[in-house]
Amino acid sequence: MRTDDPLQRAGDEPLPPVGDVLAAIATGLWRWDNASGTVTLDAEAARLLGLPARAQTLTEAAVRSRFHPVDWNEIDGIVQLAVAEGTLAEARLRIMDEQGRRVLRIVRSRSKPIVDEAAHSYELIGTLQEVTESPPGAAARTPVTGDWRRSREAFLLDAGRALAEARSTEEVLRVAGGLSMPGFSPDGLGVFGVEGDRLKVIGHHGQQPGDDLPFSAMSLDTDYPAAEVVRTGRAVYLSSPEEYHRRYPATWPLAQPFGRQSWAFLPLTVAGRTMGAWLAAFAYPVSFTPDERSVLTTVARMLAQALSRAGVAESERELTEGLQRSMLPLLGPRIPGMSVAARYVPTGGGLQVGGDWYDMIPLPSGRIAFVIGDVQGHDVRAAGLMGQLRIALRAYASEGHRPDAVLSRATRFLSGITDGITDGSSGGAPGADGSDPRFATCLYVEADPVTGVLEIARAGHPDPAIRMSDGTVLLRPTAGGLPLGIDPDADYPTTRLVLEAGETMLVCTDGLIETGGHDLDSGWARIRKILEEDGGGGDDGDDGLEELADTLVQAVHGPSSHHTTGPLVDRREDDIAVLLLRRAGRHGHRTPARRAVLTVAQAEPERIAGARRHVRDLLHDWADADQVDSAVLMVSEMITNVLVHTDGDALLVAEVIGEPGARRLRAEVADGSDDLPHKRHPGELASSGRGLVLMELLADEWGVDPRGEGKCIWFELYEGTAGE
Repeated sequence: MRTDDPLQRAGDEPLPPVGDVLAAIATGLWRWDNASGTVTLDAEAARLLGLPARAQTLTEAAVRSRFHPVDWNEIDGIVQLAVAEGTLAEARLRIMDEQGRRVLRIVRSRSKPIVDEAAHSYELIGTLQEVTESPPGAAARTPVTGDWRRSREAFLLDAGRALAEARSTEEVLRVAGGLSMPGFSPDGLGVFGVEGDRLKVIGHHGQQPGDDLPFSAMSLDTDYPAAEVVRTGRAVYLSSPEEYHRRYPATWPLAQPFGRQSWAFLPLTVAGRTMGAWLAAFAYPVSFTPDERSVLTTVARMLAQALSRAGVAESERELTEGLQRSMLPLLGPRIPGMSVAARYVPTGGGLQVGGDWYDMIPLPSGRIAFVIGDVQGHDVRAAGLMGQLRIALRAYASEGHRPDAVLSRATRFLSGITDGITDGSSGGAPGADGSDPRFATCLYVEADPVTGVLEIARAGHPDPAIRMSDGTVLLRPTAGGLPLGIDPDADYPTTRLVLEAGETMLVCTDGLIETGGHDLDSGWARIRKILEEDGGGGDDGDDGLEELADTLVQAVHGPSSHHTTGPLVDRREDDIAVLLLRRAGRHGHRTPARRAVLTVAQAEPERIAGARRHVRDLLHDWADADQVDSAVLMVSEMITNVLVHTDGDALLVAEVIGEPGARRLRAEVADGSDDLPHKRHPGELASSGRGLVLMELLADEWGVDPRGEGKCIWFELYEGTAGE
């Protein structure tokens, strides 16, 4: 049956040749072979490029000369993006005359890359069509003007810097949520990770809490854009709700309530592996031009790198902090009559683990041992040696050995486990034989909670400091030996002190002293000031001691620590370990405001200088400086006389009692000799014999008291009586 329907008649007739149709609409065909570097044009494409209107094959350089230089740089990036995504490459290009001075026309290029994976090359097959005018609003984004390109470059530079500085996943997500892309900023962001065979929402921005629940734990086989991106490693761009609904009908109902108009799902790829997907959702339609896709792709790459770095850093921190927590002990149960506080702060950079440690060990005798130490180095090997040494010290102490014996056994132990061990990657300083010997400083204190007696053995470690009940801080010199691990046969003498009621003892590693570029002198001066100003009273209890520990750490490592930097600003920072021990004050029992006890042995005459410093520190706020000099001189003479004229040791006991301005200093030096001193009348050139003469001239009161086996020489000074 015959019909007059023109549509049906047209359907029975063949379509005209494709070449005739393209020629009729002034559209040319071209092919770009990346491997050979040649471009093949049909007649119309050649005409649009300003060449003779015939089919021809040209070199890439010959074709490049017909494009504006800025546009050629643009299309190169667009092509690379299309090859990576497997999408169309679209661009607007200015065609120049032979001299490159005048724009002949503007053409639009649309091409499809065909990638040869085996040969690692590609071909572009596409069309060229003349464009009479730019679409509204598009001029600022085309290569014709560089304003948008410059804004894009500035944005990418700022975004890259901000993401590079982010140190945690939370910071990376916060930076990503604050990105303001030039001309098309998304108002909703989401980051998906992969956990097994399921998607995991790592973070989101622009949604309400709980909005991510339908997308959490979604199978990778789900018909959802982010799942497809993870499966294929290729971006998905959805320019409209209709396109989203058409391509992903199963999951469109999950996205519809958010009211967005366009979506971009991009792979987060690191080292060739897709680790997740990034969602950028827009409240208005976005066409996703090549420039826009290029920006999104670049941001996705930077975001993937930042998330990868943050994940590795967080894993390292979790590992090292867990290792350090497992190695540092709990302080255990409360000690009757004493309060204890401790802190450990890794400050050396790199791994947050090092060789500093502290410990509290209950002893069979009912006493308590306190240990603090520092293994050489700031690496995993130092942390491992620290753990072994801490266990060894705890074992020796638990066997009931005295402090000197504990350290003697510890130095043999450390020498044995480090001698001849090869560890070229440990970060230490291997010896000439390839070994990696390490040493450790240590301070071991055995405390009697009832009497306050402290027996201290020291192995190359900083001396303890005592804060008295009135706030005066003294650095207590103690006898010591070599650091552990240097000499397996080293001896460690014991020093006996008494921690009076209301006094606080500070022991620490050198990180607390030297952090901020300080040496021992300037560092101790800083610590002394903190203890005197913020040490609290003797009855503050556990809360006051914990606050003091925090104050010490914050002062040297907190935000304000840069105000007190020392002379050695280039010194590498070290870890900080702090241990505080306070003896509770006894209400209704009067104790000396300040009291210092020091023994100077016959074999240690160099400790006379320490005794002089001790007295000067004890009188740091004495009203009359001349009286302080007199006290230091008399103590020095008294101790020297004991060492010169007897065979025993000198015991110095100094006490300051009373209110400021009317205090009394009493200093006693006792020895085991029964021979009483007598006044002599030395000649002008005599080298000795002036001790008692000085006592008569300088002291307010003085005397010599027999004490069973031995004697005691003493003097007293009264504050405010100088010159009377």
